[in-house]
Amino acid sequence: MTSGAARVLRRLQERGETLAVAESLTGGLVAAELTSVPGASRSFRGSVTAYATPLKRDLLGVDGALLAERGAIDPDVALAMAAGVRRALGADWGVSTTGVAGPDPQDGKAVGTVHVAVSGPGGVRKVAELRLNGGRTDIRRESVRSLLELLSGELGENAGAQDTEQNGGN
Repeated sequence: MTSGAARVLRRLQERGETLAVAESLTGGLVAAELTSVPGASRSFRGSVTAYATPLKRDLLGVDGALLAERGAIDPDVALAMAAGVRRALGADWGVSTTGVAGPDPQDGKAVGTVHVAVSGPGGVRKVAELRLNGGRTDIRRESVRSLLELLSGELGENAGAQDTEQNGGN
């Protein structure tokens, strides 16, 4: 799995940008994956593991009414977590994970329901809803992989547009 983390970090370093992570069900696995790459500190600012729902509100700024209405496993909550960690840690990019790894359903959501999100420069906001199978470990690992893939796609897509802008549209 380190190749996804290495690819993301390499792209961030090329762009001179930074990353912050907000994690719930992954409990620090995204941060561990990123920091396993030598030189990660050039782009990785840090992470918040907001496992308890009140921490999503208090540390990451997720709207309390949204959490009360929909629960923590929701695409808008994932987006708010990504934007909140980006703001809180002063990073160019923020990413998040929230979901149900099991063994039991949570907030009326089935085991394997996961949302991963990206918040970035220029108003980038992207969320993916996953329906994952397997045990708790499998779900958490696949959540990490999917998040890194989502971010990698955003870093790649935005690179061309950003270069065009910097070169006066030529």
